[in-house]
Amino acid sequence: MDQTLNPYTPGAGKPPPALVGREAELDAGRVVVARTARGTSATAPLFYGLRGVGKTVLLKALHAQAETAGWLTVEIEGKQEASEQQHTRRRLARGLVTAARATAGRRGTLSDAWKRALGTISSFSVAAGATGVELSLGVDPMRGRGDTGDPETDLEELVRDMVPALKESGIGLGVFVDEIQDLDPATLSALISVQHRAGQNGWPFHLYGAGLPNVPARLAEVRSYSERFHFVQIGALSDTDARAAFADPALQVGVEYEAAALDRLVQVSGGYPYFVQVFGDQAWRLAPGPQVITREDADVAVAEATAVLDDSLFHSRWNRATPAQKALMRAMAEDSGHSQISDLVARMGKRKPSDLSVTRDGLIKKGLIYAPDRGLLQFTVPHMDDYIRRQHET
Repeated sequence: MDQTLNPYTPGAGKPPPALVGREAELDAGRVVVARTARGTSATAPLFYGLRGVGKTVLLKALHAQAETAGWLTVEIEGKQEASEQQHTRRRLARGLVTAARATAGRRGTLSDAWKRALGTISSFSVAAGATGVELSLGVDPMRGRGDTGDPETDLEELVRDMVPALKESGIGLGVFVDEIQDLDPATLSALISVQHRAGQNGWPFHLYGAGLPNVPARLAEVRSYSERFHFVQIGALSDTDARAAFADPALQVGVEYEAAALDRLVQVSGGYPYFVQVFGDQAWRLAPGPQVITREDADVAVAEATAVLDDSLFHSRWNRATPAQKALMRAMAEDSGHSQISDLVARMGKRKPSDLSVTRDGLIKKGLIYAPDRGLLQFTVPHMDDYIRRQHET
């Protein structure tokens, strides 16, 4: 195949040629933007699901919708490392300053409402230690609020002071948080609290998020009323959509799949968008072409793509685990789907479920497993059990 025409885009968070099967989520995002412009209430989605289902790509797509509508937007990412978590508020402040500078620059003459809003943004950024960025719009940061040092108080004052300017312009303030389950507790609590207050008062502030299956439980743990937020579970593509995700991009550049080749690739990918891109990429790279990808090409691609995934996606996560955690993961890999903790206790020669508590909690904190229900455990990465069985036989 002509490698310059390869339509597949493997890589975490990289947008595919088309967001196949996600029309409902994209439409919901457009509704939030449209209702905000009308001054009516709207609720942004918080996506959760396994790794590789396209949550980050969806989050970026909704971010693009908001930016196109002229919103003031900020992107941040939750981090597991304590040293990184300490800088979250600073990254939020820097993003706000950058976005406010661009928004104000487009407006030309600033109204009093915008001057007040920018003053608070400026003082918020100074208090957060966001050095190296300035509004440079003649705004005195000493006249603003949001500088007490308490994340919840400061963020609420910031949003409250921005509301008149946002409503005047018919736009929203959107904070887009990837890996939201790893956001430091103080910042996460502040964002949830302000989103709750915004919903009560009709403020055009919207918290968008994406993260692992434990996101609803994590947010409820931080603030109980977050259970009323708009959580949206993102899963694998349907068989029809997975076929389209493989076939349509290739067809646009004049290449077709044999039916058997498509059957094979859809089956091994499991319909997970990340895997679709990896398997599709390898099929394109390895097929001699020039216009058809055969079943034989697909078989070769499966072997090569599996090796690529083993060496990158799976290997890196396996190496993050301690020996005790790896032992628990090996035991889990003997099951198909979720594992019963009671079965794992017996399988590992333990006496009671509490013997696994520390190991289990450590794996959950590292984002390698989650608890889909009481007494159950499951991998957050699809096909992780296959990798363990291939590479680390019990």
